[in-house]
Amino acid sequence: MKKFDKNILDIIGNTPIIKINKLANHVESDIYVKLEFMNPGGSVKDRLGYYMCKKAVERGDIKPGGIFLEGTSGNTGVGIAMFCAIHGYKAVFVMADKQSKEKQDALRAYGAEVITCPTNVEPEDPRSYYSVAALLGEKLPNCIHLNQYANPDNFETHYTWTGPEIFDQTEGDFDVYMASVGTGGTLTGAGKFLKEKMPHLKVVGVDCKGSILAHYHKTGEMTQAHSYVLEGIGEDFLPDNVKFDVIDDFVVVEDEESFQMTRKMLTEEAIYSGGSCGSALLGAIRYAERSKKKERILVILPDSGNRYSSKIFNDDWMKKNNYNVLENNQLKDTVLQVLNDSGVKL
Repeated sequence: MKKFDKNILDIIGNTPIIKINKLANHVESDIYVKLEFMNPGGSVKDRLGYYMCKKAVERGDIKPGGIFLEGTSGNTGVGIAMFCAIHGYKAVFVMADKQSKEKQDALRAYGAEVITCPTNVEPEDPRSYYSVAALLGEKLPNCIHLNQYANPDNFETHYTWTGPEIFDQTEGDFDVYMASVGTGGTLTGAGKFLKEKMPHLKVVGVDCKGSILAHYHKTGEMTQAHSYVLEGIGEDFLPDNVKFDVIDDFVVVEDEESFQMTRKMLTEEAIYSGGSCGSALLGAIRYAERSKKKERILVILPDSGNRYSSKIFNDDWMKKNNYNVLENNQLKDTVLQVLNDSGVKL
């Protein structure tokens, strides 16, 4: 065979960009989304997991057959697990218990060990997934705690890879770069590269209500975090990879409206993506609504919807958590009437 890739890691990246149509037809600006869920492991974090592991091996930070350890909301873990499967390393992941069952099951399916920790505790609490990951990193033999929150390889992943890829795809023909912010690498790593090429560019983060990041950027003051349900977005501390000097502005969104936007993205744009994608697009639309001029906005869609089928895309879960489910039962009622009139009992 003349053309092939040697393994799954070689096809990470080069994800497509498409235009949002129906959901943004009321704003003057054009909104484009980069479909990072089309990476082989299903998220933008494929890039990060691969890059951090690769750099650790190159530096000699881990010996062959050793353990890669990470605290993750799930997606970074998949990127690391793929690297481990290909190169013969072991993986241990520590997660907050609010993360979806699909994410936990996926990591175990790769052969990783997964430890879940309570969500509603402070980062310095010994039970938090930050603290548990740090403890295991100190105690497990031949183990490296990658720590995506403080690891400079996170920023470098997107400064040397995602940012140049975006510039090559677009030739710099856009005005605003947006992404939801968790560890900060995707927004500020790529954002810094793009700003160096495009001095006019604005970099805008999307944060969720309950997180401290947007408030800190606006005021320079720490505030008390509050619980929220969205995964992979927002923080209750300041990660080293959130480079606030790269960020020009923030938009803050909430759980319920983000989940509803996530579902609308599937029914109106046929984009099957996760909750942080809904928050990112909602943030971009909000930004466009308040903009005084027409702009071209590029938004990162981080991960796939198949990791949220038991949550965001499950009507029972939505209703159980008191989220409004936007339904149109007109066709359902028509179908049932046809069956009833035809004497078909199901």
